Amino acid sequence: MPTSQHEGVTQLTTFDPECTRDMLRAVFGDLPIPKSGEARLASPDLSEVDPAVCRADGALLYGDGDERFGVIVETQRGQDKEKRYSWLEYIANFRAREKCPVALVVICPSQSITYWARKPIETGHPGLTLTPLVIGPDNTPVITDVAEARGNIVLAAICTITKSEDPQFKAIFRTMNSALGGVARGHAWRYSRYIFRSLPPEQQQEWGRLMSMGTYEYHSDFANSLLAEGEAIGEARGEAKAILTFLEARGIAVSDDVRERVMACQDANLLQTWVSRAASVESAEGLFV
Repeated sequence: MPTSQHEGVTQLTTFDPECTRDMLRAVFGDLPIPKSGEARLASPDLSEVDPAVCRADGALLYGDGDERFGVIVETQRGQDKEKRYSWLEYIANFRAREKCPVALVVICPSQSITYWARKPIETGHPGLTLTPLVIGPDNTPVITDVAEARGNIVLAAICTITKSEDPQFKAIFRTMNSALGGVARGHAWRYSRYIFRSLPPEQQQEWGRLMSMGTYEYHSDFANSLLAEGEAIGEARGEAKAILTFLEARGIAVSDDVRERVMACQDANLLQTWVSRAASVESAEGLFV
């Protein structure tokens, strides 16, 4: 199940495809992404049969007509051997659906995962080897110039995450904070929230400290968004605890795996479904059927 840290990076890259174009062209200069033309989200569901089985984190489509170029964006925070098989499927299905070239870009906040993600994937077919394009701590710059950050805001945001353990991380954070103060308020609070969600706990505290200083208007929007999110999470946890308590009151054993899955859920509609099922299931695992 994707974590909030995982989703934060994905949201950064899919929120504004036009700005993400600038970031991708800066990191991968030889990637044939059109400089102009359409920039939009594409469906990340890359299977006609069961989208849940073949769903990328994000998908972008750039250019017009025969110049179109697709980018599949994946966030990777740990090694997952299944991705070594599904990534090629993502590319093949996107290419068949959109009838255009497509590249896979994997964002790895951790350097060790960066090394793993870059390993070529041998498909078995002669001459067909997939080498993912990876964005990680080693190929993102340290940005401490506010004008540079504003000039490529998505790259600066990604760098804020990938460089969160760099010795200069506080200077990087301050630069990003100032850069966001000069962009549209609606965009600024979203980027600040996505960055916060993507950072490790210790760095979240430092980012939150900057936001609490209240220098820029977007800071209050950031605080309100976190408050609303916290209330939603609190309500979800209450529902989850109620489900588990009800099952136990009925004498139904609840395994650690079931408890963890229920407590991790923040989908209000899904929790309501489980609440209804809890009254009739014969086993805790029956919630998920």
